[in-house]
Amino acid sequence: MDLEEAGDDRHPLATNALSVSAAFEDDTGIAEARDMAHTFLTRVQAVHGLPVSSRAIGMVQLVVSELVTNARKYAPGPCLLSLEVADGAVRISVWDSSTTLPSILAPDPSRIGQHGLEIVAAICVGFAIHREPVGKRITADVMLADDPGGAPSGRQML
Repeated sequence: MDLEEAGDDRHPLATNALSVSAAFEDDTGIAEARDMAHTFLTRVQAVHGLPVSSRAIGMVQLVVSELVTNARKYAPGPCLLSLEVADGAVRISVWDSSTTLPSILAPDPSRIGQHGLEIVAAICVGFAIHREPVGKRITADVMLADDPGGAPSGRQML
């Protein structure tokens, strides 16, 4: 995928038929990351013929926005976003340099804010937090197509 060809002046760090990665160094990267996810999934459907529901595109953009926002807010330096399609799902992976692992708070409707990871974990079919030699990586999987009833598959921890 060539993001420049899609009207975006960002160049991905790595790309092949079913994956794309890019680094984001400032807060403007959050919108760029959402746009990259939308462009990538649109091309996965148009070029490779894989079914991608509009629900999946919206969910992926939500997850990308939340994970990149957290990386930019809580970690120094750039963050790396990777999207990879395999087995009917897109794996969203965000690496940042902070060694502090995030915690998912218990649901609390009276709490204002800090619901992002709670929502991400609830809507994804897979969610994991990994320590890396430097920093951490958060991965989340979203199914590309809805089931016949229109609901996403159940969540599982990676």
